[in-house]
Amino acid sequence: MLNGKTAIITGGSRGLGEAIAYKLASMGANIAIVDIGDVSLSDKVCAKCKDEYKVEAKAYQCDVSNFDAAKETVANIKADFGTAHILVNNAGITRDGLCAMMKEEDFDKVIAVNLKGAFNMIRHTAGLFIRNREGCIINISSVAGLMGNVGQCNYAASKAGLVGLTKTIAKELAPKGVRCNAIAPGFIATDMTGNQTENPLLKMIPLGKMGDADDIAEAAGYLATAKYVTGEVLRVDGGIAM
Repeated sequence: MLNGKTAIITGGSRGLGEAIAYKLASMGANIAIVDIGDVSLSDKVCAKCKDEYKVEAKAYQCDVSNFDAAKETVANIKADFGTAHILVNNAGITRDGLCAMMKEEDFDKVIAVNLKGAFNMIRHTAGLFIRNREGCIINISSVAGLMGNVGQCNYAASKAGLVGLTKTIAKELAPKGVRCNAIAPGFIATDMTGNQTENPLLKMIPLGKMGDADDIAEAAGYLATAKYVTGEVLRVDGGIAM
């Protein structure tokens, strides 16, 4: 379904990004992993994509919140793969705390990575998509951006910002054949969320359980091939935000 396409996945060395990389690779896409962390982790993801799914894959170390670094990385991906067709903006961090006591740098850093990082990557890949007359952008938002969440004013604001960014980019780039959608995960078991088994919010999930990374990966696979869907925010949350 995605044979011959190249997918860029930020924050792709573990968690949701790793699962999305495997899903898109299983659909035939070549994979470019962009992550600020230990390159060896990204290399392991790339190795599995190559060995198990028989696609091309390469890792790039980059701080997506840095405009120039993102530009250089996209240029390197273009040089290595020729172009790109899919961008998954998954890179994200948390710096939780109540607003009344939150440090300015904790607010700024979360906005910089989660929201500005997505803008940076869209800004630098848009030209590739426009020239191809096709492209698919998937922004990983959160139900926190739809509902708010105590202790996460920075995170919720960044994820709500992604919703607005998604809808605006969808309108701007639709005439060029480029789609832009978002996924809003609920409580998903990853390294970032940690052990949530005692979280009282679990009782609010109609399906009664946390999701896993593969649930988000399946949604990404759908959006990567849904040629008549753009500007959508797809909740994958067990019903908590309905």
